[in-house]
Amino acid sequence: MDTSKQEIAATAARLVVEEGLEYGPAKRRAVRDLGLPARTALPNNDEIEAEVRDYIQLYCADTQPQELHALRLLALEWMERMAQFRPHVGGAVWHGTATRLSDIYIQLFCDDSKSAEIALIDHHVDYEPRMVTGFHGEQVEALSVHAASRALGEEIGVHLLVYDLDDLRGALKPDTQGRVPRGNLAALRRLMEKEKDNG
Repeated sequence: MDTSKQEIAATAARLVVEEGLEYGPAKRRAVRDLGLPARTALPNNDEIEAEVRDYIQLYCADTQPQELHALRLLALEWMERMAQFRPHVGGAVWHGTATRLSDIYIQLFCDDSKSAEIALIDHHVDYEPRMVTGFHGEQVEALSVHAASRALGEEIGVHLLVYDLDDLRGALKPDTQGRVPRGNLAALRRLMEKEKDNG
């Protein structure tokens, strides 16, 4: 990685951890904060993630594991509530780089795109529909909820991304690092069990 990419990655990682920014906005803000030209080549998400892991190791090693556990518990709770829609958790909560400022991203795979929305209405859940970037870079409808985390004593953004059932096939293709990019309920429970054994 060249020097400016390295600087952008390090600055973006700090913004991700300290301010809860997503990778894309964090990269753009890092370019601005460093006073670099707008067309500067940006580091890829794997490079940012590596810097995020280093930053957490250096500055948050004593708090981050508990925060991550609290977010995974909350993700589990929402996945259980939405179990009929084959929920999968992805992003920082799944990969282990989440902090209390991270939002939770859960992909739902539905026969009918309105069914998840109807389920939330039936459960009297306040949500806000919005469009977010999906796992192929496309715009996807998300139902965003503010969910209370008892463990953290604050509200966390939970985004339920609505996909067609057919999209489930491509959802588990390994990422550029050869990892499964998201996990279902059973996979998240296994991950948390492993965490407990190592803890």
